[in-house]
Amino acid sequence: MVYMERKFKFAPDEFYHVYNRGNNKSVIFLSAADHKRFQKLLYVCNSAKPVVFKTIQGLPLDKIERGETLVDIGAYCLMPNHFHLLLREKTDGGISQFVEKLSTGYSMYFNKKSNRTGALFEGRFKAKHVDSDEYLKYLFAYIHLNPVKIIDPKWKENGIEDHIAAKEFLATYLYSSYADYTGQSRREDLILKKDSFPEYFKTSFEFEQLIDDWLDYPRAALG
Repeated sequence: MVYMERKFKFAPDEFYHVYNRGNNKSVIFLSAADHKRFQKLLYVCNSAKPVVFKTIQGLPLDKIERGETLVDIGAYCLMPNHFHLLLREKTDGGISQFVEKLSTGYSMYFNKKSNRTGALFEGRFKAKHVDSDEYLKYLFAYIHLNPVKIIDPKWKENGIEDHIAAKEFLATYLYSSYADYTGQSRREDLILKKDSFPEYFKTSFEFEQLIDDWLDYPRAALG
């Protein structure tokens, strides 16, 4: 298989939107256990150390020794057939090494559990360089609003009629970092390194205001 060269090179201290989906758009998360495994790998694979999952399988995140991390994670979302990550490169090759470990580790788990073979993901992961402050702030909304498509696939085109229902769904969707920006206390917040990103949201209210603004945007755009 031949992959197209990226139009940029990853560089330390720069921000990137990284994403990938299942091969042939297939579902890659079939259960809560699958989601939780990927979330744990987001933490475990962010290390220069090799991953031996069986040695830390029963440990909570705060009991796992990682050493130096490869990237800083600002936001993430796991959807049924794809994932989104907002990353800051820390060292040369950090993002590529991290995503390769993450994709390989999850693919091995999923294939063994599902008794399948072959590539789980659709080729090499995709990435976009975040080249402006406006784009970076937008991504915090874009990534965290992805789950709304589960309950309303056409919300971006048609707008959201029931904001309360949409916000309630986002608040109970445990497979993104949304909860970590709305003040919920959970161990998964260790996945993030918020202070490596601009302080757009000094309070959870400011974050939720951003979400509200973008929930309003499609309907406003329609006139």
